Amino acid sequence: MKSLPVSFFQLKKLTMHITTKRKKRIDVAESGVLSDIAFLLIIFFIVIAVFNVNTGFILGLPRKNSSKIVNVEDIVKARLEQDGSLLYENRRITLDFLENTVVERLKLRPNMTFLLTIHPDTPYQYVVDIVNLVRKDQVENFSFRMETLEQ
Repeated sequence: MKSLPVSFFQLKKLTMHITTKRKKRIDVAESGVLSDIAFLLIIFFIVIAVFNVNTGFILGLPRKNSSKIVNVEDIVKARLEQDGSLLYENRRITLDFLENTVVERLKLRPNMTFLLTIHPDTPYQYVVDIVNLVRKDQVENFSFRMETLEQ
C-alpha cells in the first residue's frame, strides 16, 4: 500500500469538517423543558383541587345484624308509587305537604324516623327528590325499603 502525501492544511481542513458535523448535546436541565412540565403540573393540580367529587348521598348504614328499637309514634310512613305519586296515611300528597308534615313532626319528636316504601318500578329521580327533601329537613333517621310484588 502506498501512502498519499497529505499536507498539514488538508489535514486541518478534514478534521474541522468532521468536528463541525457533530451535533451539540443539549442538557435537559438547561433547556427549560423540565421547568415547563413542572409549571404545567402545578397548574393541573391547582385546577383539579377545585372540583368537588362528592356528589352522591352520604348515608350512615347500620352495621350487619344490628337492630334499633324505635317508638311507633316516631315513625312517619310514606309510600312512593310507580307513577311518582306519594301516599301518606292512605291519601295522595304533594312534596310540599310532605315537607311541612316532616318539619312539624320533627318539632314534636326530634328522634323521628322517616320510612319510605318504594314501588319497584318507580323511576329513580322520584326517590332522589324525596331523599333530598328529607336531608334538607335534617331528618337523622331515614329508612327505605323496596315493596315486594305479589305474583
